[in-house]
This record gives sequence, structure tokens and C-alpha cells, in this order.
Amino acid sequence: MKSAVARQETLTRPSEKRTARDRAGIVALVRPGSAAESLGLRPGDRIVAINGHILRDVVDYQFYETDENLDIRVERDGRRFTVYATGDEALGVEFEEPCFDGIRRCANRCLFCFVDQLPPTMRQSLYVKDDDYRYSALYGNFVTLTNLKDADWERLAEQRLGPLHVSVHCTDTDVRRLLLGNRKAPDVLPQLRRLADAGIRVHAQVVLCPDINDGDVLSRTVRDLADLYPKVQSIGVVPVALGQGRKSLMAQLKPFDSGKAKRVVDQVKALQAEHRKQLGVGLVYLADELYLMADSPIPSARSYDGFPQYENGIGMVRSLKDDWGRLCIRMQRARPSKITAVCGKLIAPVLHDILRELGELTGWTVELVPVENKLFGSNINVSGLLSGRDVLDALKGRDLGDCVVLPRSMLDSDGARSLDDVTPEEFARWLGVPVWFANNVSEMVRICASASIAGIPLI
Repeated sequence: MKSAVARQETLTRPSEKRTARDRAGIVALVRPGSAAESLGLRPGDRIVAINGHILRDVVDYQFYETDENLDIRVERDGRRFTVYATGDEALGVEFEEPCFDGIRRCANRCLFCFVDQLPPTMRQSLYVKDDDYRYSALYGNFVTLTNLKDADWERLAEQRLGPLHVSVHCTDTDVRRLLLGNRKAPDVLPQLRRLADAGIRVHAQVVLCPDINDGDVLSRTVRDLADLYPKVQSIGVVPVALGQGRKSLMAQLKPFDSGKAKRVVDQVKALQAEHRKQLGVGLVYLADELYLMADSPIPSARSYDGFPQYENGIGMVRSLKDDWGRLCIRMQRARPSKITAVCGKLIAPVLHDILRELGELTGWTVELVPVENKLFGSNINVSGLLSGRDVLDALKGRDLGDCVVLPRSMLDSDGARSLDDVTPEEFARWLGVPVWFANNVSEMVRICASASIAGIPLI
């Protein structure tokens, strides 16, 4: 573990004007027992530099803290001082924000941009259009690579940032510029080759728009990206989402129906077979919505090759079904209870069969309530985009039984609020019964079987 070997303090006058490069990270947490604690660091401190390198973000911090000997410049209450550490363990601090010089915004005007479709009543963080390669490396956000400068490319190569998640959409430059709404967008293939030459892995995304980048354009895109395997490690194909927030989109973009979805499923199956024979992996993977819309069987878990784009909604239904299969094997009959479960309309047929079997195994009465998405419109039918108000309206006046289980995906990453700012506590108060959030059926069963449904309130 790193430990302090010396410390010196210098009183300084706080600067009245600070440039972006001068702004370092504010410490939010110092882990107990960590090197940072032994150095005397504490929340509210500002870590300015390590070994003379001004920190621009958490990425810089993680890169430079791996040195064995550290000279750490810190600001506290207008004073600047230096602490010294040695060793090979992490310092043990977390920051309030990942980017100390501000998040890089998107300069594109994508035809299908979901942020532009949002109603004006959502939580404010949803309206931030980020296109920051650092967020891609840290959190898996998809970026377009259209705003990179020479210094960014140099940094990517130096720090080997990755894997990056890249919104490719298609490799035909003219079509990609149309989709991005950016006539100056560079050819993405040379950019991907440059990342490959730097040893940076990529997970690619294609937002599929009927009659624009599907059909032959999609086949060409997938084959172009396959030429860069294994640096391009996966290709996720997701259907365009068209809400009611921008009705003008409907004149430019067409929604998927079952026929279009089935054609894409058949096309991608053929491409997967081609790549599995040549590369040993399927490489291109379809969003769950397309299988459900096409009423096609969900592929096996092995077909997803480790679920590289799970957070992109690719493989979640397979995971749900397999989770239920494992649970069935272990399940023992539990005391009868009535549970109300909520989901988006698309997954409802799959969940209906699972919850019917759950009721037979446990003796529980489980009522499934598929909720129509009135906030975004009927074209948006996944559970993760349900609003709190739509859920509450759908449950109003129902006999909810002993508790309500809602999809965890409808809350933010902290589990603190829905898209329209309804908190878990407000759900429980307005519905009048305990409310829990679950990622899958196993979680739902563990919650309902272990908690005293009548006696334990919302956690």
C-alpha cells in the first residue's frame, strides 16, 4: 500500500481566475484504511496534480497514480500543499465529478437523437448531450469520434484508453453524415484503424433506421468492421427509437414493425454464421427488441459470446429466461402472497409465461401489469423508459396485493428517481403498499420470499 514518506505545506493565496486546465478534482470520498487516509487527505480537498501533471479528469488520475513514487499537489481552503507517497497500491479516493474540465458536448444533430425527443419535464441530467471519449472509456457511453482533436488522438495513444464504445451507425460516409446531421463528420473507418493501430479495443453500435442504413448498407458496415476484428470486438445493432417528442421525425424515419424486424433478424443470423465460421465469434449482436418484435426465438447464451453489449439492451431477455430457468430448479414452495409486477409492453409476453410458472411453483398470485408509455408514445415500449407517472396511472385503482415490484431499469444509476423524478419513497407512499425494484425474477423472488411483506416497509 502507498504510504506517506514526507509532507510539506505552503501557504498560497487562492487565485481569483482559474482556467479549465487549472481546475482539478474535488475529492468526494476517502476510503477508510487507504493510503489517502494515511496521507491526511479528506473530502473537499482538490487534487491538482500528480508528479507535475495537471489532472484533467479521473482518467489522468488513474493513469498517473500507478507510478510507484507520487508527488501529489493538493488544495484545501485556499492553501496549496504537497504530500508524498510511495508504493504500488491505489490511493483510495473518489471524486465528485469524473471530468475536471467539463464534459465534452455533442456537436452532431442526429436524425434519431433521443435527447431531442425528450419532454421538458425530465430530470436535468438527461438533457446533456455528451460525446466525450473519456465517458466512453470510463462508463461505456457511446461516442461518435467526430469531435476529436490532434491532442485527443495523442492522449488516446499514450494512455491506451479503452475499450471505447463507438456509434458507427454505418461505414458509408455519406449515409453516416446524413444520420449524424453533420456534413463534416470524418470517415469513421480510418479513425477505427487508427484506434486499432494504437492498441485500443472498440465496441461498435449501429442504430438501425429502416430504408437508410439497413439492408445492403448494414451488411457492408458489418463486414467493414469485421475486417478490424479483434480490435473491433463487437457490433451491437439496435432499432431506432421514435417517441412522440419530435413528430417531424416520423416524416424522415420509419419505425420498425414485425416484418422489418424479421428481415433484420434473418440478415444478422446469416452474418453471425459467416463470422462464427471465419472468426470464431458471432461478432454482431441484435437488440432484444428486434427478436421480440419479430416474434423470433431468443438466441442461446452461448450465441452472445460473453454478452459484450449487455448494457446496450442486447442479451437481457436471454439472461432473464436463463435466470428463471436456474431459479426453477432451486425453487421451493413458499407461502401464498399476492404480488403486482410491472413491465413495458414489449417484454410482457415473455414475463407473463415466467410469472405464471412462478405462481404455480410458489402459490403466489402474481399479476403482471404491462404499462403503455404515454410519455414517449406507443412506439417506445421497453421497461427502462417507463416514467413514474405512467406507472402510477396504470396501477391506480387496482388491488395491488401485498407489494409491487417495478423494473430497476426505470430508475437512474443510483436508484434514486425515475425519468420524471419520482422517487422510490414516493412510489410507496402513493401506491400505499411496499414497493421494491428488481433487475430480474430471481431478485424479485428473493425480495418477496425473504422480506415480511406485510411488516417490512420500503427499503
